[in-house]
Amino acid sequence: MSSTGKKDAEERSNPAGSARTLSLTVCSAAIGGTFQYGYNISIINAPTIYIQNFINDTYMERWKTVLDTPEVTLVWTLIVSAFSLGGLLGALLAGPMAVRFGRKASLLLNNSFLLVGAVVVLTCKVAKSFEMIILARFLVGINSGVSMNIQPMYFGESAPKHLRGAVAFSSAVFTAFGIFFGQVVGLTELLGSEPLWPYLLASNALPALIQLATLPWFPESPRYLLIDRGDREACVHALGRLRGGQVPPLEMEEMLQEQQMSAALKSGSSAPAKTPWSLFKDRDLRFQLRTVMTASSAMMLCGNDSIYFYASYIFMEAGIPPEKIQYITIGTGASEFTASILSNLMIEWVGRRYLLIGGYSLMACWSVVFTIALTLQSQGVAGMAYLSMACVFAYILSFGLGPAGVTGILPAEIFDHTARPAAYMVAGSLMWISLFLVGMLFPFIVNGLGNYCFLPFLVVCLVSAVVLGLTMPETKGKTLAQITAEFDRKNGRVMQVEEPEQYQLGKASSFTTLTDNPESDHKTDPKTSRKSTNGTEVLGYI
Repeated sequence: MSSTGKKDAEERSNPAGSARTLSLTVCSAAIGGTFQYGYNISIINAPTIYIQNFINDTYMERWKTVLDTPEVTLVWTLIVSAFSLGGLLGALLAGPMAVRFGRKASLLLNNSFLLVGAVVVLTCKVAKSFEMIILARFLVGINSGVSMNIQPMYFGESAPKHLRGAVAFSSAVFTAFGIFFGQVVGLTELLGSEPLWPYLLASNALPALIQLATLPWFPESPRYLLIDRGDREACVHALGRLRGGQVPPLEMEEMLQEQQMSAALKSGSSAPAKTPWSLFKDRDLRFQLRTVMTASSAMMLCGNDSIYFYASYIFMEAGIPPEKIQYITIGTGASEFTASILSNLMIEWVGRRYLLIGGYSLMACWSVVFTIALTLQSQGVAGMAYLSMACVFAYILSFGLGPAGVTGILPAEIFDHTARPAAYMVAGSLMWISLFLVGMLFPFIVNGLGNYCFLPFLVVCLVSAVVLGLTMPETKGKTLAQITAEFDRKNGRVMQVEEPEQYQLGKASSFTTLTDNPESDHKTDPKTSRKSTNGTEVLGYI
């Protein structure tokens, strides 16, 4: 049997125990991770009017004068923008935190930002300070920026190759679930009423407490333990727990190969992690970095978040009573949640490349239809409001099927261990900067372009689909060495890819030496080795 076939067989052995531990790890990490990002984006919409009234009342009490509408809108914009600015800072903190504290510990420490933010927002009414809401949203943004980077990294490094895409894509599933759940909790019958809006904004503390109570019981990323900390014993223990009690030898050897590709262990010291600046200077990684930068920017510039903003206007124009719009809006969150689940089931079948390119292509098509529908609607053509409603749901579904989840997987799959945190810092920074720009500019785009306001997003989707189609190879079921070779071939840079001399599949490196005698890196048990036809000693696993 080939080494690839052996590895696939090993990965699928003991599926029940492996799936149970891995699934619980994913749920525990995500409920306090990307779920919080979606939830905190969603819950700020319901109390908009109440918070604006609070701003005006507070200002009136302080200065005995009321704010004009543009001034209230400016303060509200600061509250909304604070989340994006905090997210940018969180994205920059995520890389150093992931290297210094580890993936799991960073997610646990990250909850401190959110819990402090919850206390701040709960006391803003007592303190009669709308500035505390800005601070609270900034802290919540830091939490989301850290989790959006570290959680996909943690998942990508903990999952077996045949489940890597599905496990990493679960980050997008929990984001969509957070959006949907936030819309439900924000209903006026629950926490979306005027007396309860501080509790709505502070309700994100509950998922944080759930994570703090559960995640410590699950293992750290095996790759982090081996490559960053140089702790083979802890790596073997963590990998065994994640694989249902059995450590696949070939998977362990692949991790050692990645360690070698990242600069290897030398006399017990770990390979240094790359910085974003060194990543930009590394010519060997420029194609991978270009792909990640394109995908990360496009994810926020494609207009999916803007269409949530525009949805209420579309629903009102379709004749839906204002008091019922909140229930219809829940359907938008449910659409993205449904699409992310479908994509999670399809990703290992269809592949990352086709989902990403197909998602942006569909979104470009719906942008055209949406623009036509808005134009005809303004001219009084019957039924166009309903076509616009259909476009809202179709656009969100298309986003959820591809870009929403695949984008977060890419840095984990196409960069080695030492470059991965820096790649996530670059990707996360671009995502949050793009989100901030869209949030600030979209109202002006609407005022300036009117019914043609989605044409800029059409351009973004088309350019993204073309660029990613030309430069990005398929990564499904491939090792890092294979993916790197594919990038080189696809971008006209053909190189001879050689496996490292040490820990090479098919060469003398017994897995038993990793656990029984960590200090002996190259000894093999003569009982488990045999001679190949060319005289090279290879492993025979008993």
